[in-house]
Amino acid sequence: MGLVVVALVLGGVGIGITEFVTMGLLPQIAEDVGVDIPTAGHVISAYAVGVVVGAPLISLGAARLPRRGVLVALMVVFAVGNALTALAPGYGTLLAARFLTGLPHGAFFGLAALVAVALAPPGRGGRAVGTVMLGLPIAMVAGVPLGTWAGQVLGWQVAYWAVAAIGVLTAVLVRAWVPVFPADHRQSFGTELRAFGGLQFWLTMLVGAVGFGGMFAMYSYIAPVVEQVTGLGRSWVPVFLLVHGAFSVVGTWLGGRLSDWSVLRTLLLMGLLSAGSLLAFWQTARWTVPALTTLSVIAVSGSAWVIALQLRLMSVAGPARTLGAAMNHSSLNVANALGAYLGGLVIAAGYGLRAPSLVGAGLSVAGLAVLGLSLLLHRRGQGRRAQDGPGQIASTSG
Repeated sequence: MGLVVVALVLGGVGIGITEFVTMGLLPQIAEDVGVDIPTAGHVISAYAVGVVVGAPLISLGAARLPRRGVLVALMVVFAVGNALTALAPGYGTLLAARFLTGLPHGAFFGLAALVAVALAPPGRGGRAVGTVMLGLPIAMVAGVPLGTWAGQVLGWQVAYWAVAAIGVLTAVLVRAWVPVFPADHRQSFGTELRAFGGLQFWLTMLVGAVGFGGMFAMYSYIAPVVEQVTGLGRSWVPVFLLVHGAFSVVGTWLGGRLSDWSVLRTLLLMGLLSAGSLLAFWQTARWTVPALTTLSVIAVSGSAWVIALQLRLMSVAGPARTLGAAMNHSSLNVANALGAYLGGLVIAAGYGLRAPSLVGAGLSVAGLAVLGLSLLLHRRGQGRRAQDGPGQIASTSG
């Protein structure tokens, strides 16, 4: 299990770096390809769209295939996409390369979560998923700040070459260490597709797509905020990324344990904390210590929210677990694209670099409203089941 975790976490580190280092290098990328910062923000959105498209398509096609082989193939595509990103000669080709790079993201994390749950002791599914998901916050602690610094010093392309190498290494380690899970012939395209008919499935997707967009609205423009609002030098950008990453590790650990207690309560508590901290960042962004403090709270609430969303989707998808596990990252990258886009709109409209934090708080509140509807329907369904018999709601949805 330890070697399996190492292989899967390493893949998550690579994915986390390539997703978030773009935000730290956005000014350099914009300058190099000859566009302004809001336009360069569409590079972030292109990656997110790739995740949104890739997660359902790959999951539907891979439901009956051996998981280890699919994981290896996904990492090979991931490595190729990052290499093409580094080689992109202009803005259009850069957008296409980022779209390709995003395609394996959701399916990789979804399959990694299923592998973790399959190997975990009973009642510890949340902790297992939280463990394999540590790749993202570890990337934000070490990989993203280091990649941002290296990109600033040696050219932004260096970060993507490094991630391409991580992708190749992950493919090798997954092939060597992840056990063979035989193809599940009970699964079919139709079985997976039926998950799309569930109302709770779509409500949970919407909670992630809208609610988590709040964090991305703020974080997509963290580099210019640090330089122009907080008034610090470019060298401080990796420091802010490091703080966000360190507290994302804490949030991922906390999210796994809270989710083993109650997935729905974790979603509610972390959503409220996210909305409040994003609203606070609108004010605290002007001062170094308050900004870092608020950013740490945003990181904890956001990363814990991700774990709870992952487990909730795996539950409400029913037998379509492959699709449910992958679609969490599809919804989160709708959030990525939506947050980056709306944040860029308010900046372009002249409301200033702090304005995306207000947009983020609003998106978090909207996500909580959708969650409230989901909870209401959940409680009504629970009441009906109590009248029909003594069955209990599964712990992963309660």
